[in-house]
Amino acid sequence: MKRIYFILVMIVLSVTSGINRAQEGVKEQNPDENKLKLSGELLTDERFLLNNQNGWAWNETRLSLNLDKKITDNSKFYSEIWLRNIGLPDVAASADLYNKGIVDPYNLEIREAYVQLNGFLTKNLDIAIGRQRIVWGTADKLNPTDNLNPYDMEDILDFGRHRGSDAINLNYYFTTDFSMQGIFIPFFQPANMPVGIFSDALNPGMELPQGMVLKGYSDTILMPRYSVSQSSVSALKFKGFAKGVDFSVSYVWGIDGLPINTRNTFIPVDSIGGINIDSQLSFARTHIIGADLATSLAGIGCWAEAAVFIPDKDIVMTNDLSAFYPMLPIPVTQDSLILDKTKPYLKFVIGGDYFFRDGSYFNIQYMHGFIHERGNKSLNDYFFLQYEKKFFNEKLKIAPIGGGFIVSDWNELKDNYALVYMPEITYQATANAEITLSTVIFDGKGDTMFANLKDYNMFMFKLKYSF
Repeated sequence: MKRIYFILVMIVLSVTSGINRAQEGVKEQNPDENKLKLSGELLTDERFLLNNQNGWAWNETRLSLNLDKKITDNSKFYSEIWLRNIGLPDVAASADLYNKGIVDPYNLEIREAYVQLNGFLTKNLDIAIGRQRIVWGTADKLNPTDNLNPYDMEDILDFGRHRGSDAINLNYYFTTDFSMQGIFIPFFQPANMPVGIFSDALNPGMELPQGMVLKGYSDTILMPRYSVSQSSVSALKFKGFAKGVDFSVSYVWGIDGLPINTRNTFIPVDSIGGINIDSQLSFARTHIIGADLATSLAGIGCWAEAAVFIPDKDIVMTNDLSAFYPMLPIPVTQDSLILDKTKPYLKFVIGGDYFFRDGSYFNIQYMHGFIHERGNKSLNDYFFLQYEKKFFNEKLKIAPIGGGFIVSDWNELKDNYALVYMPEITYQATANAEITLSTVIFDGKGDTMFANLKDYNMFMFKLKYSF
């Protein structure tokens, strides 16, 4: 742990030193404006399961540090660093007791670190270079057009979290109301998957031919070759504001951050149907055309967002059964089309929210197609609701309604649905400290992500302290 604190201190000192050198010879008109601003948050997040054993589900203490520095009138530096103790000790042998990273797991993550130059080459052009979170979309947390940064799915309940990407981000302003954004990300980064008890949440059940029993499974992931043509991502977005409506249209030449199973090799291991499966997973190049808008109607905030996904080529899954027929001179395979490049699929979100005079708040969203769903036949329907009310000069917030209802097959609804219920109570202890108590209840039938979590109902405690 001393080592990671030392690294963090060195990063802060190096950044501060570099910024101070960049300011040499620059006359400060307002010294207070140009000071290095340090802000952040301390988060404690603890969860345990609501079952007979009350197993511990999540343990995280996160120190988030934000460094913000206006270097000159036309440039600034920004970074966000996470220093975390996360997870539970995973000790399996006495040798593990000598490894502090196993006994007390921690990590250091640079979420963002970039420099922004305003008026670059021309007064209407701004450029940001470095690791940055490029947020697209108007919907609440779940944005089908937000496809530039890789998904950070470590915590399956933290919807919409992304990691930063090393990128060049250009913004050209035609007027104060209309602009064009261009993004270039030189290399591809895949999404990171859920951890802990959620690690299998996105893994679909595998249907085997009758008489086969799965004994073992292994896989290999084929990453795109790291070159400008094979692994880069680029995008354009036109943004505008007219007659009270914020809107944008966008295009992304990207790569799906979740791998697709493209080949399965079946290997018999006994004479009674036992098999091992060796899978090959790869990432699909995708064209994404998006649009969104946000406005207010009679005090009701309204938004809509949609993205059309067009596979760059057909994605085929091959099942290799050759090991069952060793005497045949040719391979025995079965192919099935996963994604058809001639059949784009559409994901979209519509929603709204309203603040009532009594201090309560209501939010509703309908979404077609979740993060991991692809293809027209695989997109499910999601309905999300949230209602909260504040009391005692906004020190206490109670949200009795929160969660969602998911339908995977309307024709057989009773066997293809999921329910997520997330009530919570938040107490604002001080101006910068809040404590939240909540539960998460899962229920449902069918093979959907949230229905598969019905054995993981849990209680959660969170403390946030901002500074």
